[in-house]
Amino acid sequence: MRDHYRMLAAYNAWANRILYEEVGKLDDAAYRQNLGAFFGSLHRTLNHLLTADRIWMKRFTGAGDAPTSLDTILHEDFTGLRAARQAEDARLSAFADSLTVERIAADFTYSPLTNPTIVTHPLGPALAHLFNHQTHHRGQCHGMLTAVGGPSITLDLIYFARTEGAAFLK
Repeated sequence: MRDHYRMLAAYNAWANRILYEEVGKLDDAAYRQNLGAFFGSLHRTLNHLLTADRIWMKRFTGAGDAPTSLDTILHEDFTGLRAARQAEDARLSAFADSLTVERIAADFTYSPLTNPTIVTHPLGPALAHLFNHQTHHRGQCHGMLTAVGGPSITLDLIYFARTEGAAFLK
């Protein structure tokens, strides 16, 4: 199971790298244009993803900053956001590398921002959510990218597994 989460962390970093490469080619107006996605623009959605990852990583590890709102803008500039994304992806990968079967199966407790109650369940489903959440909003970003004239990019997990992630298939 640990290898599964290690693969998802590597896939996450790979997909983010591809997405950020293409978003980085846009002009600022296209990057900030409200295109009707849940968080509006690429700028706001990419910030949301970093915000959510930091919230989850704080819950998982007890370390790092955790914003108190899901729509927090952590970086107004794309360059700073990109650097922070790369650092967070490295942090996620290191965390996945540190996991044990026992830790994945063990209960952990946290309080959601949207419904501040105490929730306890095994770590595994929360890890799966973190990576699924990334995929969900990256899909929105892909749609926004093409809506402003950017390219259609391949972000499929299976494509990653057949290329850069081939080591995870062994």
